Amino acid sequence: MAKARGSARATSASALDSLDFALDRGSPVPLYYQLAQQLEAAIEHGALAPGNLLGNEVDLSVRLGLSRPTVRQAIQSLVDKGLLVRRRGVGTQVVHSQVKRPLELSSLYDDLEAAGQGPTTQVVRNERVPAAADVAAALGIAEGAEVIVLERLRRTHGQPVAVLCNYLPASLLDLDTARLESTGLYRMMRAVGITLHSARQTVGARSATAEEAAWLDEKEGAALLTMRRTAYDDTGRPVEYGTHIYRASRYAFDFQLLVRS
Repeated sequence: MAKARGSARATSASALDSLDFALDRGSPVPLYYQLAQQLEAAIEHGALAPGNLLGNEVDLSVRLGLSRPTVRQAIQSLVDKGLLVRRRGVGTQVVHSQVKRPLELSSLYDDLEAAGQGPTTQVVRNERVPAAADVAAALGIAEGAEVIVLERLRRTHGQPVAVLCNYLPASLLDLDTARLESTGLYRMMRAVGITLHSARQTVGARSATAEEAAWLDEKEGAALLTMRRTAYDDTGRPVEYGTHIYRASRYAFDFQLLVRS
């Protein structure tokens, strides 16, 4: 047991030692905050992976030339965010990173891949069904017309982050389940010449049902983010309608606000 623990510490230390921290001591930004931001970025981009240990605060403070309270405050801020956890007899350990996704017309798979989050997909459903009223209205087709419905479970670093449900016109493209589990839906659409141009999107929140909680490894009633999106191609044709749910503990939308002149 002691040998295994020592091996884990060596692995985590080498992961941390490979990071280059740039702390500006002349900046008005507190040093603890600079350190916390750089540790958070390393977690988000996979340089520090779930399970990695950070070592003890004394070693880190000596290495960076910082006081122990400064290092402790930086680590505590990430513990409060749920990115790190202190384990008795083990040390401070990376738990997971929260996915921060920009509010733009992009694929979750592409965004996660670009952020080094190691996305994987499990296709739960891929079949043709008659369009319900809300789906028909979103896609501009007759109620009862045939559509493709996809349900997928998206994971990052092996942890569930979202359940995605998408509806597409049946004649749009052929959606092979094996390909859907190895790439993103929008990437498949682009590959057959569909150019996505715009979308209407609504973001909300609600509590998880028992079934949703089981899929997402959460407790029933846990907070979920929701998103409804209708995407249009460059001719103005609706090509996809999605209703997605995301773990609020693992996922956030990131966007910039501008003052209207």
